[in-house]
Amino acid sequence: MSASIGFAAQADLLDAIDRWQRWLMTEKAASPATLRAYNNDLAGFLSFMAEYRERKPGLNDLSALSLMELRAWLSDRARDGATAATRARAIAGVRNLFRWLDRQGIIHNPHIGVLKAPKLKQPIPRPLTAPDAASLLDEAATLPETAWIGLRDRAFFTLLYGCGLRISEALALNRDDLPVGAATVRVLGKGSKQRQVPVLPAIHAAISAYLEACPFRAAEDAPLFVGSRGDRLHPSVARRQMQLLRGQLLLPDSATPHALRHSFATHLLGGGADLRAIQDLLGHSSLSTTQRYTDVDTDKLLAVYDKAHPRAQK
Repeated sequence: MSASIGFAAQADLLDAIDRWQRWLMTEKAASPATLRAYNNDLAGFLSFMAEYRERKPGLNDLSALSLMELRAWLSDRARDGATAATRARAIAGVRNLFRWLDRQGIIHNPHIGVLKAPKLKQPIPRPLTAPDAASLLDEAATLPETAWIGLRDRAFFTLLYGCGLRISEALALNRDDLPVGAATVRVLGKGSKQRQVPVLPAIHAAISAYLEACPFRAAEDAPLFVGSRGDRLHPSVARRQMQLLRGQLLLPDSATPHALRHSFATHLLGGGADLRAIQDLLGHSSLSTTQRYTDVDTDKLLAVYDKAHPRAQK
C-alpha cells in the first residue's frame, strides 16, 4: 500500500508503514477519509525529511530526528500556506505513526511527544434560527421535480435537525435501524461509538411519507436514504440539495446539513436542556466541545438584550 502512493522512505520504514496502516484499518477501524489524510500528511513529512537529510529516511532516521528538525518541517508547511488546522492534523497523523512504532518496540523518539501543535480557535457553531429551520423543512419537499425525492430530502433534513445527527451518521442508517414508531435510533458515531437518540413523531411521519413514495422496494437491511438510482444517498447530493434550498429561501451560506445538527443543540440549550444531556445526544467525547453552544446562546441573549432592554437603548 505505501509504495503505491510514493512514500520517500527506505525499505524498513516502508514495511513498518504497511503494518501501521493495517493496524489502523483492522484494530482502530479508521475510516477511508482518515487513512487518506494520514497517508497524505505522512507522504509530505517523509518527502521533506528526504530533502532535508538528502536521503530517503529509514527507521533509524526517524529515531534520530531532533526537535529542531521536526519544527523545521512545520515551518516549511507554514511557508507553503498550510493553515494551523492543516498543520495540527499533520502532526496528529505523523505522531500516530511514531507512537505505534514506539508501542511495537521498533523505535523511540522522545521529541515527537513534545512537538507542539498550533493553537486552534474553535469556530462558534452557526445554527439556523428556529423559524428558518422550520421553513427549510416545510419547503424541502417542494423543490425537486420528482415528488419522492422531495419527500426524501424533507425526511433526511428532519432527521438531522430532530436527532442532531452528523450527515455521515444519517446516511449510514439502514431501514431496519429505524423501525416505524421506534422511540430511539441507535447511531454509530465517530470512533465507532454507539449512542441512542430519541426519535420524535414528526421524524417518523416524514420518513414514513418518504418510504411510502419511494419507488425502490428494498429489504429491511437496505439503505434508509437512497439516490435516484436506488443506491445509498451520497453526501454530495444531500449538500447540493441543501444548497439549492437555501438559495430559494435566501438563507446564508452557513445553512448546511451540518448546521441542522448545530441548530438541534442550540435550540435544545435555549429551551433549557442540560448541557450533559446534549453532550450525550450529540455523541461528543468531551464536554468542552459541547460547551461551544453556550457561546452561541450567550450571543443570542446579548443580541436580545441590546435590542429590547430599556437601558440598552440609551
